[in-house]
Amino acid sequence: MAIYAIGDVQGCLSSLQRLLDLIRFDPSTDRLWFVGDLVNRGPASAATLRFVRGLAAQAVCVLGNHDLHLLAVAAGCAKLRKDDRLADVLAAPDRDELLDWLRSRPLMHVEHGHALVHAGLLPGWTIVRARALAEEVERSLRAADYRGLLAYMYGNRPPRWSEDLTGAARTRVLINAMTRMRVCTRDGEMDLSYKGESLELPAGRMPWFAVPERASRGTPVVFGHWAALGLVLEPDLIGLDTGCVWGRELSAVRLEDRQLFQASCRGAAAVAHPR
Repeated sequence: MAIYAIGDVQGCLSSLQRLLDLIRFDPSTDRLWFVGDLVNRGPASAATLRFVRGLAAQAVCVLGNHDLHLLAVAAGCAKLRKDDRLADVLAAPDRDELLDWLRSRPLMHVEHGHALVHAGLLPGWTIVRARALAEEVERSLRAADYRGLLAYMYGNRPPRWSEDLTGAARTRVLINAMTRMRVCTRDGEMDLSYKGESLELPAGRMPWFAVPERASRGTPVVFGHWAALGLVLEPDLIGLDTGCVWGRELSAVRLEDRQLFQASCRGAAAVAHPR
């Protein structure tokens, strides 16, 4: 069995299919780990959801900020933005089934000595603590009154984690860290105004994974979300948002040997890179 971690698809199903052809994906033996943001910006969000849902236990997908935004729009808790491309999901005959499946996805996944999360982990969180905190959000999202969570998840404050946080503030920090964060201060204050288009960081900010005292060090963290950063392959980091939706590549890494595979999103080219 091989496990392939795959970057932000964002509705680019044709690129995903080329990538799976390249890795010779066998659903009877292989598994796929998606870093989140299955939907939006690309042309085929509904078809992408159907495809990944159809893989059943052979696919793990954590929630990204675009996935949560889709759920909020569908629940009437947020409005479509000008650049959203979610209409195919919202008008789909199987809309409810797709959204229910998406709402039941985890915020973080830990297995086989790796952690999978869309954006990042705050520096004070161990892998075990982060997984427990993710479960808090997952329980609320899967509950009958989940719309309350979606209504209050938007916003940049509070900017830092505290064990004393409760209610909407607690949930918002957890969601922001795991689905939106790129940079923070050394003591874990998130700067969510930084969108990542430039790698010139604001003063006092650093990538979440570069904090020297980061408690999750030692366990490889697989993440996406930061297209401007691009591919990251380090002993305890695998960053996989290589800008497919911006016409660059969709990337996959085979976890057991770190073999990299990429499908061009400008055409039909696909490349397996030597180790």
